[in-house]
Amino acid sequence: MNEYLVSLETVLPRLADGAINIVLALVILVVGWWISALLGRWVRRAATRSPRIDPTIVPMFYTVVVWAVRIFTVIAVLARFGVQTASLIAVLGAAGLAVGLALQNTLQNIAAGIMLLMLRPLRAGEYVALSSGTEGTVAEVGLFLCRLVQADGIQITLPNSVVWNATITNYSRNTTRRLDIPVTVHYDDDLDAALQRLTEIVGSHPLVQKEPAPQVKVVEYKDNGTVVNVRMWCNAAQYWDLRWDLFHQIRLTMSQSGFKPAIPIREIQAAPQKEGGAPAA
Repeated sequence: MNEYLVSLETVLPRLADGAINIVLALVILVVGWWISALLGRWVRRAATRSPRIDPTIVPMFYTVVVWAVRIFTVIAVLARFGVQTASLIAVLGAAGLAVGLALQNTLQNIAAGIMLLMLRPLRAGEYVALSSGTEGTVAEVGLFLCRLVQADGIQITLPNSVVWNATITNYSRNTTRRLDIPVTVHYDDDLDAALQRLTEIVGSHPLVQKEPAPQVKVVEYKDNGTVVNVRMWCNAAQYWDLRWDLFHQIRLTMSQSGFKPAIPIREIQAAPQKEGGAPAA
């Protein structure tokens, strides 16, 4: 009986210390996770409130902040149980090197994401087209992936390395954009009168910028008429509204002004025939 009490007196302090360590570890873990989520929400709120912060970097910065806090939290929890964190960090470094060699493509995506955020060839909200044939509005540039949303609402997710290695055409970076509309004038119509009427249509449109001034020039001859290029500048955000409206207005206004539609015409001549109805050789 005495031996049992002695052993119990020896075990109880250890159990108490173990229980305290478990409780403290759970507290550290919960608090660390809560702080990481709190900092993540703060990063997003600060990005939405400040006009100086580019929304493109928010997802990557959010991920780095959250997981940095969580990694330190896990290390602190292990330290409570007597784990040598220095050796653990060394083991994690070696494991990270091995994983890095095995996941070279993934590391390429991370490096490409960092380069995209540093050089900023595209930003959130801009409409871009890649040389691979993909195009859409940039929704997010993350740590590994880049998300684009097409005009029809379909979301496309691409590895950052694919975006970085492609030729990027950015349609939204400049505030102004040039619009060219080809108009075919029938050969029977007065070309100078058509040029004057097209100049009036473009010059009176409220979305067309005055500088640079619009240009209406003859550029080509085709079977059905003379091709006139109507060139103007507008705000990039109003490009498609102006394009659709001008195609509609030019067709109606030219028709109301008496200009013929440039419909392709083919003239067929019959070969002369010999006596008896047989065609001549």
